[in-house]
Amino acid sequence: MLSQLKKYSYMIALGAKYIKIFKRIYQNPFISLRQKHKALSKERQNYSNAVLKLLNIEVITHGDIPKEERLVYAINHRSLLDIITMEHIFSQSDKMGVWIAKQELFDAFYGDFFKYSGCVSVDLETKRGLVSFFKTIKHLLSKIEDLNIYIFPEGERNKTDKILPFQGGAVKIAKANNMKIVPVFIDDKLERVFKNSPYQTPYKVHVHFGEIIENPDELEEHYHTLVASVTKEKQA
Repeated sequence: MLSQLKKYSYMIALGAKYIKIFKRIYQNPFISLRQKHKALSKERQNYSNAVLKLLNIEVITHGDIPKEERLVYAINHRSLLDIITMEHIFSQSDKMGVWIAKQELFDAFYGDFFKYSGCVSVDLETKRGLVSFFKTIKHLLSKIEDLNIYIFPEGERNKTDKILPFQGGAVKIAKANNMKIVPVFIDDKLERVFKNSPYQTPYKVHVHFGEIIENPDELEEHYHTLVASVTKEKQA
């Protein structure tokens, strides 16, 4: 009970601290757009590394993390810990990118965390919101040549054991901006992992990177192939 209380107290305090850091960078009028997103990416990674250290979670990667930049990373989604896990991985190769998040997350009580950390909101309810979203993405990519896009193609938190049908966002972003896609499979239920943390001994989370997909239309096919290969390997 005490460890759980400590966990939540620490994360609330850490989140509040980093909102101030994010906001200071986000509102700085004297740095370029690239400098801003580079700094925000670095601070998201610092935040994520601190959280995983507290929870005593170790991340094991499988497959090659691309050295190439300006890619769309398509990741399965079950928990907010997914973002923290991925930012930890990106910290090891100094990646810079933006997360795509639903507008409702920006409207919640923790919305400032998403807003000031450099996430891009998408309003799925209106055509105007979608048009504005794609314009924002195109503008960012035109100003920052090595920016990556991080997205959950399932479009929502998945509470099942299977991969949900993909929505079209990842493919549309890639096609509209001439980008390739990297399929990423987090082989765990991080909602449960977070609930049971912190751990006495390091808990290992396994993350699998697939081959870069040249044709965005083949994302879902390649993703299911990646998941099937991971499942087969575990059963061998």
